[in-house]
Amino acid sequence: MYEPLFAYLEQRFPLSDDEKAVIASVVSHRLLKKGEFLLREGETARVGAFVAKGFLRSYVIDNKGKEHIIQFAPENWWVSDKSGMNPDTAATFFIDAIEDTEVLLMDLSGHLLLMDKVPGYAKSFQAGIQKRATAKDTRIVNSLTATAEERYDDFIKTYPSIAARVPQHMLASYLGITPETLSRIRKLQTRKR
Repeated sequence: MYEPLFAYLEQRFPLSDDEKAVIASVVSHRLLKKGEFLLREGETARVGAFVAKGFLRSYVIDNKGKEHIIQFAPENWWVSDKSGMNPDTAATFFIDAIEDTEVLLMDLSGHLLLMDKVPGYAKSFQAGIQKRATAKDTRIVNSLTATAEERYDDFIKTYPSIAARVPQHMLASYLGITPETLSRIRKLQTRKR
């Protein structure tokens, strides 16, 4: 059950049997059916999720009822609502399953224990935070300065396997464009080839 997480971590640092035991002691397993929620806006975000199999997305819904996808999370990705992990703060995001999904869940106390007891985990977490911050900054800059076609091209080059797995309306939501605009971009690119 924990093997996908162990394999993910061992790509970043070696794990001893004792460290695996500590990790297993703070991680729980959950299956989500397609469309099932891991978290809803307004709830307390009690856990972060490692996607062992399947596909999640996090998103917000504006006051007009429109979804805005913040993150896709396929296998070997982490997803959470970090602001909602504070017990006094309600979650901002919805997180649900795009496909039937198997997740490994860890709460904040488990995360802090691993930061203390598994040195490689702490280093890997710090590197992951830096990588995510860089990706987030790049996405913000692209959303402000790039055309819809440039944002689509960048996404396809950066995440080709994700683009192949998500419905067009979800990809359009992530890119901040309408599904009709995405359809036009795809048709234009097909004609150029």
